[in-house]
Formats: sequence, C-alpha cells, structure tokens
Amino acid sequence: MTVKKSEELMVKFITNQASQDEIEMLTEWLKDEGNQIEFREFVKTNYAIDTAVNSFDSAEVRRQLSERIQKENNVFYKRRFSSYYKYAAILVVALGGFYFYKNSNVSNEKQNVIIPRQDEIVLQLDNNSEEEIDTADTRNLTDKDGNIIGRQEKNRLVYNKAYAEGKLVYNTIKIPYGKKFEVQLSDGTLVHLNAGTQLTYPVQFLKNQGRMVQLAGEAFFDVAKDKAHPFTVKTQEVSVEVLGTRFNADAYRDNSSTDIVLVEGKVSLYKGQRTNENQVYLKPGSKGSNTKGQFAITTEEVNTDYYTAWVKGSLVFKNASFSDIIKKLERRYNVTFINRNKMLGKEIFNARFDNEPIEVVLKYFSDSYAIDYTINRDKITIK
Repeated sequence: MTVKKSEELMVKFITNQASQDEIEMLTEWLKDEGNQIEFREFVKTNYAIDTAVNSFDSAEVRRQLSERIQKENNVFYKRRFSSYYKYAAILVVALGGFYFYKNSNVSNEKQNVIIPRQDEIVLQLDNNSEEEIDTADTRNLTDKDGNIIGRQEKNRLVYNKAYAEGKLVYNTIKIPYGKKFEVQLSDGTLVHLNAGTQLTYPVQFLKNQGRMVQLAGEAFFDVAKDKAHPFTVKTQEVSVEVLGTRFNADAYRDNSSTDIVLVEGKVSLYKGQRTNENQVYLKPGSKGSNTKGQFAITTEEVNTDYYTAWVKGSLVFKNASFSDIIKKLERRYNVTFINRNKMLGKEIFNARFDNEPIEVVLKYFSDSYAIDYTINRDKITIK
C-alpha cells in the first residue's frame, strides 16, 4: 500500500468517513507492527489526541467501534456479532494509549479536525414557500392543489414527463456548499447540480414554447433531444442554446468568467438578445468563455474530463491559482479559508483528488508544498 493510500485510510477512519472495504483494508495494513507505530505517530502528530493512559478504556473503544461498523456498513448485519471485534481488536492495539472515542462523538476529542457546516438543500415553490430536502427520503412531489407532479428519489427530483398548456409554474432548487443534487426535468433532461448552485426551472414546459432554465452556479446538463423545443440555459452573463447535448456550465456569480464546456452535441453561446451575428458555436471538446464585464466569447480546445470530474466526486486542478483552489474547496466542503499568505494565492498548482476528505487534501498541500495552516472547526487559516 502506498504512503498516500495509507494516510487516506487513516484520515477516513478517524473522521468517520471510512467504508466497510476501507476499514478492512486498514485492518489488514495494521497487522504489521511497524504500521501500528506509524498509525500512532500519525494520530499523535495530526489530531492532537489525548495521550493519557488512564483515559483509555479498551472495552469502551471495542463497543463503540462495533456500533460504528454496524451503523455505517449494513452488510455486517449478515455476519456474526463476534466478527465486529476482529476489527475493533486490531484497531485498539494500533491506537495503544490514544483514547479518542468519547460520548460516541469522535470529533469532540480532536482539536485539529475540521468540522464542516451542515446546511440543507432547499426547494422553493412557485408561491415562494420553501421546504428542505432530506436526501434520505423517497416521496411524491405535489403541486399546490395536491396533484402528484413527480417524485423525490433520495438525491434526485424526478418530474413527470408531460408538456403543459397555459402558464409556466417555476420551482427553484438551492444547493448549499458541501452538497450536490440532481434534477430530472419534465422533458427527461438530467441536471447534475454542484455545491453552491441555484437552478430555476418549470415544473412542466409548455407545448408551444422552447425549454428554458436559469442557472447560478455550476451544473452538468444531459439534455433530452427535442427539435420542436430548443433548450436554453440562461446565466448572468451568457445564454446557451441546444437541441440535445451534454455540457458543463460553470457560472458562479463570484467567478471572473462564465465557462461552457461541450462534451457531446452542439451548442451556441450568446450575450443579450440572440442574433445571427453574436452567436458563437462550440464543438465537442471545446470551451467557450466570457469574462465578466466584456462582450466577447472566446473558445479553446480542452480536456473535458477536467471540467466534469466533479460529477463523480473528483476535484481536478489544472494550472489553477491557489486562490481559485481554496474557493472551490470552500464550495465542496462547506468550510471557510482565511489566506494570510497573499503571495501563495497567486501560485499555480496541478492536483487531482478522488472523493477525498478535506483533511487528505490539506495534508497533500502541506506535505508537497510546505503550506502551513491551522484549523478552528470549519475555518482553515493559511499562514
């Protein structure tokens, strides 16, 4: 196992983010006495754990570990209860005198572990009333008259496929920092919404009009083909018109530019009212950008994977300034960065992280680039 992988597993375990497979991998790794020493030093160095031997209760740690494994990994319910202790016993040995389980809340004992804020996804209805979305729920969606218009399937809203007549009825979904969500519109278009994003859309599109939604933030669109009803995404700076295609729109209000990356199909970009003269067309594998305050839309060929990796949980930084990186980390993890190193903000970095806890991301920058930082719950200060 590589050093990076072992550190990732240790961080995920300590911060309650390890899956069943990762707990098993960590357990196998800890059977080596040398790795147990490394684990103890890692905990001591990075998490400021209480090292008083008289505060350590191995029976209590075993109990809480077994409860955690049961809670987080349902497959363990199918095994004999004694198998839980196989993991608890090895991990207790590895921890030695370090006791960091107290009142079933690991984070209470860690003074140097990030505790992100927890904000809720909000659905705003046409009458401006709001309701919170619990991503663990499966339920019907209803209109103001009680008619079923769709269904929530945990982290996705799926609207009934239908075109309406008369007046458009709009909903707005608001995704906080630290979360992602999906909406399948009534035409079958699937929209992946990134953290800190707001999408306004009709509950049903009209039969005699084009399809139009409004975006503030970042979303990946897989647009259902319908030649009779062109699909338009309006952002603060740029509009995107398509018939059926897949593209990423990065249009956060605090960005210096709006970027549209085309994966498949064909799109046209324009500012203001669409005319034959002001449209810019993209082909697959290209990016169209408009700098805030300017009229021109520039294009370039790009690797689309860099811009769409977030959909699968990855973070990719390609020639990115540290200021831009911490902005994305704030959105992804719902934390706040205070950068006191102004020169560092202009430095350029390349990095990729696949579904990593923020502790792993920070440790990478600390180890690779000697970036020093302190943590106070959800605030990270760069020195």
